[in-house]
Amino acid sequence: MAVEVAATRRRFTRAEYHRMAEVGILRKHDRVELIKGEIVEMSPIGRRHKAFVTNLAELLILRLVDRARVSVQCGVVLADDTEPEPDVTVLRRRSVPYKEREAHTEDVLLLIEVADSSLAYDRSTKLRLYAEAGIPEYWVVDCNAEAIEVYRGPGREGYRDVNRVTGTATLTLHAFPDVELTTTEIFA
Repeated sequence: MAVEVAATRRRFTRAEYHRMAEVGILRKHDRVELIKGEIVEMSPIGRRHKAFVTNLAELLILRLVDRARVSVQCGVVLADDTEPEPDVTVLRRRSVPYKEREAHTEDVLLLIEVADSSLAYDRSTKLRLYAEAGIPEYWVVDCNAEAIEVYRGPGREGYRDVNRVTGTATLTLHAFPDVELTTTEIFA
């Protein structure tokens, strides 16, 4: 009679994850992120994805100059075992420079994931992860439908306020209600 052995996964900390990059186990061009201790390969970046990330970054940088920091495809520390790399992040300005301490949950005002082939993952795993971490606002940009899902009011069960924006519309940032972006600009 064969004995079945329960398989366990080896989960990694952020320190171990970064050390793997330092010693070359993970290479610079590897598209991975650390999610709940697991190294997850990210989807390839397509032409539309690149265009919409670039549009969003440019719009946000111009409209938030001297008010917030905008980063593109940089890690955000959510826990000791979790450091996703959202496509666009709006961060609060703070006294400690980001070169001294990376962005953490409390620094985030808005996270944006631009989804081409990763739509289901961004609507499920990433959504739960960001809500549980208390990220105040999360947008999922659906490249194929040219629609934006806006999630606000995070909690353990997800986001309380969900809105899908399609067609010609204007979006505002919860942290900066005077800042407007149009779908026409985002999907140009």
